[in-house]
Amino acid sequence: MKLKPLLPSLREKKRYIAFEVQTESELSLAEARESIEATMHGFLGDLGMARAGVLFLKDWKQQRGIIRVNTKHVDDVKAAFALVQEVAKHKAKVQSLAVSGAIGKIRESYF
Repeated sequence: MKLKPLLPSLREKKRYIAFEVQTESELSLAEARESIEATMHGFLGDLGMARAGVLFLKDWKQQRGIIRVNTKHVDDVKAAFALVQEVAKHKAKVQSLAVSGAIGKIRESYF
């Protein structure tokens, strides 16, 4: 028996956050993701991460990436960005560039 898809009104609302990692050396998405997730985990905890629904997209270009987040937790994720101090043993600063409800607008503007 096939399950019915959820109605749009019951689906989780999401926002896309474009972010930039400022550091002296080139980084891969995996390195940035590991450090950012560790900081978010320390700030939000297990339950907060689950509720925020953080998902890193594969877009990575010129130290910039995109994260998908639940609408209610955008501010929490942006606050966690401010707490990141090092990425892959290099001093780093993570800055959010923009927040949008449409992935196309983020990709068009920042990639």
